[in-house]
Amino acid sequence: MRVLVLLAAIIAAGVAFSGSAQGATLATGDSRLVSRPTVPAVCATVTSTLPTPASRTFSSTQEATPPDTSRIQTALNSCLATGKAVVLAAAGSDTAFLSGPLKVGGGETLLVSPGVTLFASSNAAQYQVAGKPTCGTVQSSDGGCVSFITVNGSNAAILGTTTGSGTQGRIDGRGDITLHGGTESWYQLALDAKNNGGDQNNSTLITASANSFTLYDVDLLNSPFFHVAFRDADGFTAWGVRIDTPDTAKNTDGIDTFGAADVTVTDSFISDGDDCVAIKASAPSRNITISNDHCYGTHGLSIGSETNGGLTNVLMTDDTVQGTDSSGTRSSDDNGIRIKSDSSRGGTVNQITYVNTCLTGIKRLLDFDPFYTTATGTKIPSYTDIVVNGVKSVSSVSGTSVLDGHDSTHPLGLTLENVSLDATATTAQHATIGVFDIDLAPTGTGVTVSSVSGSGSVPTCVFPAFPAL
Repeated sequence: MRVLVLLAAIIAAGVAFSGSAQGATLATGDSRLVSRPTVPAVCATVTSTLPTPASRTFSSTQEATPPDTSRIQTALNSCLATGKAVVLAAAGSDTAFLSGPLKVGGGETLLVSPGVTLFASSNAAQYQVAGKPTCGTVQSSDGGCVSFITVNGSNAAILGTTTGSGTQGRIDGRGDITLHGGTESWYQLALDAKNNGGDQNNSTLITASANSFTLYDVDLLNSPFFHVAFRDADGFTAWGVRIDTPDTAKNTDGIDTFGAADVTVTDSFISDGDDCVAIKASAPSRNITISNDHCYGTHGLSIGSETNGGLTNVLMTDDTVQGTDSSGTRSSDDNGIRIKSDSSRGGTVNQITYVNTCLTGIKRLLDFDPFYTTATGTKIPSYTDIVVNGVKSVSSVSGTSVLDGHDSTHPLGLTLENVSLDATATTAQHATIGVFDIDLAPTGTGVTVSSVSGSGSVPTCVFPAFPAL
């Protein structure tokens, strides 16, 4: 399996593990031995009674009270701790389920069969968190909505496959559909908040706050907010996930982790309106691998902006980033490799290694930014032991790189090896940079550049098209 041989591949590429410039320690990522997930036995089957409408909307009565919530939740409740799956299955031309919020418990799998779509309710009231701002509105604060699917027990999974190959089942958050009884969609609410101020109260598609959670071969579409949020838990595998949401949909991050350890995101295709992946460390985070993933029209392979809990040992390898989404729309915030924070929520980010990263149509190629917003405080960002070995960019859009440390006592500690960028404009400050075979010439206040003994080579890049869903 690909993840099992990552370290061997890095060694074959010529990356030495005996230390790099400034004594940098290379990341090894997820401490688990991760292999391709398997499909469990069936506990219960729930059969569709709805055709999939071309408009992706249902009757007013069905939208007001989704007909499948109770059927699916009852099956999930009955299969807790069995290690088996609740299967959502087609019946002839009936291939749709329409549901309100669901809970997946420990020791069970929700399996959306290939060719089947689980549609999220458009009735915002069904997601309401008691005592919080009104879900489906813009308010002075957020937190008013529960997620469409909440995973609240260990060893749970969400799958879209019965065989591990071919067509995948899908979960559609319908962020683009006008809310039931309203005049705007979830996405329009997000634009209202951006343009007029305030916070959108939108629902995340999947939130898991439980150990050993797996996403496998499933399509996630049109989330109203983040697609996947893994929070304050250990052991998360996302394998073969395909996310397809327009770049114009604000705050629709692909896969985010918060205070997580032992994470692998691999062999996935992600097109959305914010970060492709975002590793956040509002609590201590460690041992994370992002491998063989492909990003389209996103805001990049991101760490931050919350890093105040501390983050260490992140390996990103064999990833591609393209500047346009699955429909060809250019990203509104076009980044490649990115670490972002500020002194209101910064912290220590160290032992971060990028191997063989390919960028096309990107504006900010390498972006290490401790001044992500104008917010200030005493939580100073500190980025050290950052190694970029093997990165190539083509067709850059007015491309530039930012290599910044926060100040002279919190400098950026960076090693650049085998870097070939077609746009070499660079700004830098407060940085100690070791270089080998690069085409950048970073200079600036407090910047020290020295040659290091390196190895390996610039990657050969292939940019796959977003798969037809």
